[in-house]
Amino acid sequence: MGLGSSSGSDSDDNEWGRARRLVLKTLVVIGGAILLKRLTKSTTRWDHTRIVARSLSGEKYSREQASRDPDNYFNLRWLSCPAAEMVDGSKVLYFEKAFWRTPHKPFRQRFFMVKPCPKEMKCDVELSTYAIRDAEEYKNFCDRPKDQRPQPEEVIGDIAEHLTTIHLKRCDRGKRCLYQGSTPPDGFPNSWNGATYCTSELSVMRNNEIHSWDRGYDDDGNQVWGVKGCPYEFKPAPASSFVDEFSPLNFPPQSIQKRIEGSFVLQE
Repeated sequence: MGLGSSSGSDSDDNEWGRARRLVLKTLVVIGGAILLKRLTKSTTRWDHTRIVARSLSGEKYSREQASRDPDNYFNLRWLSCPAAEMVDGSKVLYFEKAFWRTPHKPFRQRFFMVKPCPKEMKCDVELSTYAIRDAEEYKNFCDRPKDQRPQPEEVIGDIAEHLTTIHLKRCDRGKRCLYQGSTPPDGFPNSWNGATYCTSELSVMRNNEIHSWDRGYDDDGNQVWGVKGCPYEFKPAPASSFVDEFSPLNFPPQSIQKRIEGSFVLQE
């Protein structure tokens, strides 16, 4: 009689143990599924936009590339920062490019407008560049205190002629880039230095670099401005970016001034 009671108790314990393990296993599976769903949650179109806008912002230099190939590349300063936001959520960034030795004299000033690609297009982010209505007023915009800059409503009013649009697509896993894209093959109208159209390519890299390649062509397809080898590589400014200011890399000789002008669209 005592043995029968013990056997029944053991059986109940086994059943309870199996039930408890089953419940725990179920909870683990459900928890794992929830975690996996969170980890694999798809990035939205606006997430892509924010990532690209953030990557374009900041101070970057082509110093390393200029050191490797000083005959074809110069130490340039890339500087960009948020300037306004449109009603539809598009991000407007101010952008300027200058020689390292004269950051207060940018030779290129633009507005970037960053927004999601239209749903019908096979891309993630649309990056457009615009001329600035009064570029002189915006020189060194990002270096100034915010209360000394044109305010967002002024920025929106100063967005002038549309220049180019690049459609960026997220890079495949395993590549060094996060996003890359280009203008259409026939580019956009451009009349500088004998050009009739220009093209642009841009890559946002995983290490926060920006690779940028702008070129101008004449009616016969001959390149008339822009570097010919490969894109400019702009790397985030290190803490010591203002050290060694007298390096020859930062002072291109006067004899190659003509070649410098042939490499970029300089502002009048």
